[in-house]
Amino acid sequence: MSTGPGTMSGVATQFLTMKARALRSRARRLIALTPNEVGLRPSDMAYAPSAAHFAAAGRRLAAIDRQIRKRLAELNKQSRASSFEDKLVAMAMVEREVDRARRAFGMFFEVFAQRGTAFAPALAAHDAIARDCYHMLRKAAPRIFPGPLLAPITYLEHGYSPATMRRGVTLSRLLGERNPFPLIRIPWDRDQPWQAVFLHEVSHNLQADLGLWVENREAIIARLVSDRLPPKVVSIFGRWQKEIFADMAAVLLGGPAVAWGMAEFLAHPSDKVMTYRPGGPHPTGYLRILILAEQLRQLGFAADADRLTAAWRSLYTPRRGHRIPSELLKFASKTIPAVVDEVVFQTRRNLGERALARVIPFTADDQARILRGGMVLAEGRLPAELPPRFLVSACRYAIERGASPSTLNQLVTDHLSRPATRGAARSRLAAPDVPTRLAA
Repeated sequence: MSTGPGTMSGVATQFLTMKARALRSRARRLIALTPNEVGLRPSDMAYAPSAAHFAAAGRRLAAIDRQIRKRLAELNKQSRASSFEDKLVAMAMVEREVDRARRAFGMFFEVFAQRGTAFAPALAAHDAIARDCYHMLRKAAPRIFPGPLLAPITYLEHGYSPATMRRGVTLSRLLGERNPFPLIRIPWDRDQPWQAVFLHEVSHNLQADLGLWVENREAIIARLVSDRLPPKVVSIFGRWQKEIFADMAAVLLGGPAVAWGMAEFLAHPSDKVMTYRPGGPHPTGYLRILILAEQLRQLGFAADADRLTAAWRSLYTPRRGHRIPSELLKFASKTIPAVVDEVVFQTRRNLGERALARVIPFTADDQARILRGGMVLAEGRLPAELPPRFLVSACRYAIERGASPSTLNQLVTDHLSRPATRGAARSRLAAPDVPTRLAA
């Protein structure tokens, strides 16, 4: 059968040859990512992710590139005798790897390039808060992590609420590629560094890095079963455990102000707060804040617990109508204290047989420091030696005292994004656990 250029078969062969050439020309264009390639100027580097983050992104792209080269070699082995279908399949396999490279490169580019915009200081400030949370945990529980960890990186995107992509999780947007370091999304309008919900997102990453997901779920289920709670209640709280943990860990990171901040975030019309979402991972809003109030009570902050409960029950009450399973409401007074005790105060194997409240300690003295910090911030000054995670809470008290949110935002963002402060915090996070040094 003739395959000359004038035959139908020859035309198809020429067409596939051109397609293959075009594919080869773009197959290995997205194999590296540097600050210069994402457009960062020397003045932007103070706010940029660390060199280790760029290196991690580079390793991910290099791994994909190795697969691209392998698929290109297979394509190049196709002979004139190969069937059209074999050639199309070989090109499709190259295209699949190129798509993975494009998606990974695009995600890293979008995240890193934001450090060359006017939002860079705010993002660097949030990075500092996240690093401080990890550093605090290392100090309180030496050897809790096996070695150095890349800190979370924040970026801005549309969406109502912050969200996180955990370390090592496979991402559908990357066609199953694993995320090399935590990414925390901040909505464009929530770039002020006092959003309590940001500590919630950091806590999701802490739970994943501590390996507590399965253990925590099993412990909650076992506790509620032993307390003879209805199967439906047990099942629902088992499904809610990740969000419950993140809420409670956030309160341990920042104290009562975080519980109030979460209440502000979740305060919506009754139809939303009083409606149960079947199969959803988030606790029903009405119960979620009552859980946090109970946590404050068990931590010893009874006054805040009572005030928060009173405010929430004034806004929302089942008597005015709801769409919540009756078992959840009927047994709430028994379920909620049990869940708080189980998550916060019971020991876990992955915490070295310690309780969460031990590895993320929050005391009355910490709260006093935050309150004093709020007073200082309200006067337009920075409180001395207040950790970044506590500044989140101190800002809320400063605003309560009449501080200008815009002025406060500038003051705290400038402080947290200061290169010297960020560099010191970064080196401490990256260092391996050394008990005698970190305990100082």
